[in-house]
Amino acid sequence: MISMSYDLANLPIQNLLKPISAAGAALARLDERIARSEVGIGFLERSHFADACASLWIDGELVHLEDLVLHEASHDIRTPTHELTIARDVLRTRRRIAAQPPGWALSPEGLRSLRGQAWPAPSSGDHGIVESGNAAAQVDATETGEGEDSDDTSALDTELAAIDAVLARSEAVLKGAVATSGASRGRDPLVYDLDWDEDARLEEWRAVLRQVDPLPPVLQAIVALDAWNTLEVLQHAPWLSRHLAASILRQAGVTTGAHLAAINLGLKTIPVDRRRHRNREVRLLAIADGLTAAAEIGLKEHDRLALARKMMVSATNSPPFLC
Repeated sequence: MISMSYDLANLPIQNLLKPISAAGAALARLDERIARSEVGIGFLERSHFADACASLWIDGELVHLEDLVLHEASHDIRTPTHELTIARDVLRTRRRIAAQPPGWALSPEGLRSLRGQAWPAPSSGDHGIVESGNAAAQVDATETGEGEDSDDTSALDTELAAIDAVLARSEAVLKGAVATSGASRGRDPLVYDLDWDEDARLEEWRAVLRQVDPLPPVLQAIVALDAWNTLEVLQHAPWLSRHLAASILRQAGVTTGAHLAAINLGLKTIPVDRRRHRNREVRLLAIADGLTAAAEIGLKEHDRLALARKMMVSATNSPPFLC
């Protein structure tokens, strides 16, 4: 059982009304501008990368945007770090949520899938080690000539079959190592706190969501984010809470379409002593200010991209200068 709960009895709603109103208006204004913009798709893709880097920054790690772009394209210029790998997972999770229907991330199926993506489990079934072993056995059979007339097999076909057999065996060994590592990860006390009941903590957080359902959407997102941080739902994926808070805003219609609010970018501008203050009211106000900052940063970045595009189009269509 979890050792704490999130008390909703004394929410400072009166003090939060103005900040959440400002945050909601700013986010809606940004969403409307993106929906009508010629650079909207490019802005959203850039915001995915920037928000992923900001998420690592909030958790105390530094990942450069250029390194994440190159790593995502499999063109690393240096050995990827552990932090860069986490940033890639944050990026892919954000893209996945944005590509799904608005309410998917908060549904039981969505939460189960996102938890698995945060800590991937060993695969089984059609892509498991058993099938790889069968494939290797089939290639070995081809190599030895079972079921074929070996006299009709050319020397080149024999060499290619041998190469395929080696590759299949290597793939089977690698997948077996990954499966063994994934299976032992959940039982390793050096990685997991065995007394940490994630399922109970997640259920407690979902109970908070049900209680705040009558509240305004922005306030729901703020309380949900603070409740997740207080309950410490997942041991190894605190960044998932910010994505879920953005999903609440998207599900309620504050942001629409593929626009997933870049909450991490806004929270990055808030001092850490406000974001992690012992007083809940201070933390809630800090999150509200972070949402407003995220919208303001997004508006400035969008306008910068729109201006750059306009200047490039003008330069392309202008007549050449004659001396």
